Amino acid sequence: MTAVTPPAAATPTDQPLSLRLREGTRPEHEAAESSGFVEKLMGGELGIAAYADLAAQQWAIYGALEQASAAIRQDDQGATLVFDELTRTPEIEKDLTFLVGADWAERVTIHPATQRYVARLHEVGGSLPAYAAHAYTRYLGDLSGGQIIKRMMERHYGLSVDGLAFYTFTEIPRSKPFKDVYRERLDALRLTPEQLAGTVAEAKLAFRLNSDLFADLGAAHC
Repeated sequence: MTAVTPPAAATPTDQPLSLRLREGTRPEHEAAESSGFVEKLMGGELGIAAYADLAAQQWAIYGALEQASAAIRQDDQGATLVFDELTRTPEIEKDLTFLVGADWAERVTIHPATQRYVARLHEVGGSLPAYAAHAYTRYLGDLSGGQIIKRMMERHYGLSVDGLAFYTFTEIPRSKPFKDVYRERLDALRLTPEQLAGTVAEAKLAFRLNSDLFADLGAAHC
């Protein structure tokens, strides 16, 4: 009888990019989610000012990310990851107008960790592997855990439509099908093994930058 050789176990390079990103960033993702600032904000222990401060940091980050989106759109592959429905900067500005006032741009503070995050986006955002990492980290997070944050802000701080435009994707009524399409687009990117590894490394860095941001916010509000 001829021995049957079992199929080889999948190696990381055999895995689709979306899975590599999810599994490869798990420790950094969990560390960011368990920060003291996030836990206290979600638990209703802080105030509207803390949430407004978070929104101000998001405004700076998404401004840089969406500048990168405009640039990467010129790349045939990169264009597949850019969706107008995901654009957040105008929505964050609506939130800040409600939360802080019409003069919010003169009143908010951009923290040092946010400045480092923005600098990194400006540095690497034109690279498709790096852009994919940062867009995956931010946008799929907004459509997933971000929706839990939205519910907690409604429950604990009395926010409704006003103040929560950032987490309200009016053009994406069903998030799961959209996220499935986004992951398919990630998996279809034609990247070398080195670029794939670089994408995962950049996503891990994005989560660490986010953790640093939460640390700054915690120092200011906790």
